[in-house]
Amino acid sequence: MSKLAAFGGTAVVPREMRRVEWPRVEDDDRKAVMDALDGALVSDTDGVNPVAVLENSWADHFGFGHCVAVSNGTAALSLALAALGVGPGDEVIVPALSFIATGLAPVHQMAVPVFADIDPVTFNIDPDDIERRITDRTKAIIPVHLHGAPADMDRITAIAARHGIPVIEDAAQAPGATHRGRPVGGIGTAGAFSLQVSKNIPTCGEGGLLVTGDAELAAAMRRGRQFGEVIESGRDRDYISYGLGWNHKMNGLQAAFTTAQLARFDEYERARQHNVTRFLARLAKLPGLRVPTALPDTTHVWHILRFRFDPAAFGVAGVRPEALRSTLRRLLRAEGVPMSQYQLMPLPDQKVFVDRLGFGSGYPWSVTGAPGTVAGEGYPVTRAVIADSLTIQKRHLNPGAGELLNLYAEAFEKVWANSDMVATLAKAAS
Repeated sequence: MSKLAAFGGTAVVPREMRRVEWPRVEDDDRKAVMDALDGALVSDTDGVNPVAVLENSWADHFGFGHCVAVSNGTAALSLALAALGVGPGDEVIVPALSFIATGLAPVHQMAVPVFADIDPVTFNIDPDDIERRITDRTKAIIPVHLHGAPADMDRITAIAARHGIPVIEDAAQAPGATHRGRPVGGIGTAGAFSLQVSKNIPTCGEGGLLVTGDAELAAAMRRGRQFGEVIESGRDRDYISYGLGWNHKMNGLQAAFTTAQLARFDEYERARQHNVTRFLARLAKLPGLRVPTALPDTTHVWHILRFRFDPAAFGVAGVRPEALRSTLRRLLRAEGVPMSQYQLMPLPDQKVFVDRLGFGSGYPWSVTGAPGTVAGEGYPVTRAVIADSLTIQKRHLNPGAGELLNLYAEAFEKVWANSDMVATLAKAAS
């Protein structure tokens, strides 16, 4: 049994291997950006431009009817809600575990986010809790395909159809994921993607995409991204706002970079699937460790890897999950495995929702009379997952990360081989 690095032993992962490039910037990406500098830099230019090329390429690659490029994934969610007419007095159901943007997007439309608990295995919104939270004010449901795992879209869309509620998929972390053979983002009424630099298909900074099979909805999204104007090829710009709009355009350099990355996505995805599934299969043998998984007949694209730790199964029954989590985080990081938390609290505990900061004077909550959230109450599954889990982010996205993941697995096995030490530390912290 090797001595743990936290106590003077040699770390499993050498320091020179700990810095991993993501995204991978290749000559094709550099050329695409340089070529775009000589062409149209914005999306409102007549004729072919890099933004339109990306929109068409994304739609063709994944099989979406329409694609609208925007400035970022948060803008994509807000524009989707706006195009569907969600506004003051409305409620939007969102998961209690997600990035803050999922909860803020309804507030941007003066609608109230209503939080639902999650599934303990996929970490996605619980369809049963969705149904419990539907009221006559519910005007949209936003399931998140968290970490790249598809939500239970069969049940979610069935519930939505019974109540006549549109579904906007937050697929920010899940380009390429599928649910029963269908690409996520294209199953509900509309789908929103993020191209932020950390994502599986990135841009050189910030960017987002909206997809839908509804031509009229796509047109409304296009109007919304540019001041409510109608921008069409061959039609002179009239500078008339036909409805409320914003300036949520993507620029040509971002679009060109993502189009080049998209061309390599299938190759990268095959490598990731091989590397990650082999890594997870190895870790699944360790007692007290639950590795990420997906629903049957779905494709998980492993944007983030979340691991749950069970104190009883590990052999430290009675220890607080947070104590075991923090102990394992310390020991694994010392071995060179970059374990971290993703979201430190449920969304309903965020100050902006608890204190109803919104637009001031309690808006939008005061419009509906809906109560604000209470920090520390409700959402037991979300709270349990946050308390007993850690994540690995970004490094495994590099298609050449197979050797590194092998070392990560060795580090896990080394820490588990020192389970007596882990137990002593966890009990002391509990």
